[in-house]
Amino acid sequence: MNLAVQRLQQARDRQEKVCIWGDFDADGITSTAVLWDGLGQFFTQNTQLIYYIPNRLRESHGLNLSGIEKLAEEGYKLIVTCDTGSTNLEEITYAQQLGIDIIVTDHHTLPAERPAVTAIINPRYLSKEHPLFNLSGVAVAYKLVEALYQTLNPPQLLEDLLDLVAVGLIADLVQLSGDCRYLAQLGIGRLHEDYKKPPTARRRPGVGKLLELCQRNGDRPTDISFGLGPRINAVSRIQGDASFCVELLTSRNQERVNELAEVTELANSRRKSLQKDVTQQVMQKLSQLDLSTTSVIVLEDSQWAPGVLGLVAGQVAQETGRPTILLSTEPCRDDPMGRLLARGSARSVNGIDLYQLVKDQAHLLHRFGGHPFAAGLSLPVENIPLFKDAINQQLRRLGGVVTTTVQADLVVTVADLGKELFSELKLLEPCGMGNPVPKLMIQNCWFEKAWHKNQEDSQGKKIQYIKTDFDIRDDSTKSPFPGVWWGHYKDELPPSRCDCIVELDYNSFKKRHEIRLIAIRPTVDSLVTIHKAHIVDWRDIPLEEYSALKTEHSGLIIEECPTSWEDIRTWVRRSLYNQQQLALAWHLGENQPPDQIWLTLVGVAKYLSRTNQLVTRQQLLNKLGIGNQTLLLGFQALKHLGFTIKREDNYLQINWNLADSKESAIDAASQFLAAVHEEQFQREYFAKVPLSTIQILAEQTVM
Repeated sequence: MNLAVQRLQQARDRQEKVCIWGDFDADGITSTAVLWDGLGQFFTQNTQLIYYIPNRLRESHGLNLSGIEKLAEEGYKLIVTCDTGSTNLEEITYAQQLGIDIIVTDHHTLPAERPAVTAIINPRYLSKEHPLFNLSGVAVAYKLVEALYQTLNPPQLLEDLLDLVAVGLIADLVQLSGDCRYLAQLGIGRLHEDYKKPPTARRRPGVGKLLELCQRNGDRPTDISFGLGPRINAVSRIQGDASFCVELLTSRNQERVNELAEVTELANSRRKSLQKDVTQQVMQKLSQLDLSTTSVIVLEDSQWAPGVLGLVAGQVAQETGRPTILLSTEPCRDDPMGRLLARGSARSVNGIDLYQLVKDQAHLLHRFGGHPFAAGLSLPVENIPLFKDAINQQLRRLGGVVTTTVQADLVVTVADLGKELFSELKLLEPCGMGNPVPKLMIQNCWFEKAWHKNQEDSQGKKIQYIKTDFDIRDDSTKSPFPGVWWGHYKDELPPSRCDCIVELDYNSFKKRHEIRLIAIRPTVDSLVTIHKAHIVDWRDIPLEEYSALKTEHSGLIIEECPTSWEDIRTWVRRSLYNQQQLALAWHLGENQPPDQIWLTLVGVAKYLSRTNQLVTRQQLLNKLGIGNQTLLLGFQALKHLGFTIKREDNYLQINWNLADSKESAIDAASQFLAAVHEEQFQREYFAKVPLSTIQILAEQTVM
């Protein structure tokens, strides 16, 4: 710290040009904003002092050679990193050669040897028991400004930075203990205090506008974790360039920050829609895995948007109890050796050190970085199978514990829910990693008045993100209590009594207390009794008769012909859980020859390229009459013919350049034809498989 303060004083005295090098997530953006405000007391902003945020979609985390070279050409003598830089040894050496000094402020894992920097401020050098050990990037940046202020005594109050510190700390999911907890408490107080002022009197009008848009008032950690944090993170996930977010957090120009806040809100709406789309595709792939033999989930797809993979990986990890790594295999050529690279994100669960697991496979990777709970990585596409096997073997050797259990902290009744209990639990805040929100179990309860709807963006357009509102009841009171289940449909709620785990919250927009549903299971009594699935066969019923049956049916109906036994098992499990009748209602239409489907796909691709029209994946599936995995093989074959397929939100853009076609196109097309043939064979089988066979499968599923 002393070395860093001395070098900054020297830069001020010599009128040197200084660059803040940040990162594109919420911790990195708030870190940059803290240094921009803090160092801006001593260096003239936009001339002597600038900041640089890498583009998430084009660049990786950390320093890069081209950026350093450009800064050297423009006469910069000092780079101060925030939330990044500890392991950028090559880039640091290059900067040194160009006459640029570097001060690293970071909290990520340290390299084996100290980098050749002027100063490195990283709490990982401290013992794990030290109260500063868990500081996030923004808190480390704040500590640097604190030390500088103690030396130079500027007019701005140090406390004015604490609201930004709280946002970065909570959004980055660091453990809220020691100084992390203390700083978060102080910061939330400053955040709420500023929000209560009229918009024109706010110290941070951009933050206030964001809180208004997400219908929160800044007095709760959840206002950050579910409000501000996701919105700041969404900008780089959707647009790549998030540098304007620093202006949003620091500018006093009311008109300008209102405009930037609206752009941020729209990016978050698009992120929700994209995340929902990718989640559905991941879950489809997940259903084909044997989780009993899988310790680390590693899935890849050429169409997945890299910006949302971390969010989806975190969701899958929580639901399966397994560390999850999701990779976008759309090749990117940023490797000096010319290899095609896949990029992805990893999320951990159950205290498993995912960073160490990934680091142990460094010989298979191009780049990686992160901390025990989350990591980012890139690797040659051809190394994915080796990486998948190796990381699973590594965790099995370490005896990693896998569980999908959700632990409850307190058993309550519906009568207990409300203001009094909420006030008691609020004393435990700020909650986060290391101090999670209390989980409440409600036993033998049921749901009423459930309804779901699509969320809408700031322009009133519906997005592919669902939430279900409901009332919960039990025998403790005649009064229901309201709740919400994010990302789920009302049909997923059990129709009968159950046990559930919830979090108690206050909705400042609706001005009411409500619960957030976390997990559901059948009641203990129903777990003791095995319910046999009641299955009826409607496959050969005429269409007119089927329409009448469907109208009267209150159970589950399978209308799409399955292509595997796992598809049927999924429906059987759902019918057993909900104790509903299951109707087999798929009808096998006339199959087109596989070569005709291939010609149709090529024809559609040429038409879309010629007309510049966009198409959804579902539209292609409906047109071709094939499944998602087969369509992916079709995309691979199209690429060999010179087509490029890019994602734009929920749409696909297809372009064609005949000059890019390859000799291997015939082999790729053959794989697609074989997949179509296999899929049609499976559908023909399931169109005729006897009901008795399916009933045996159902009984095995129960057992």
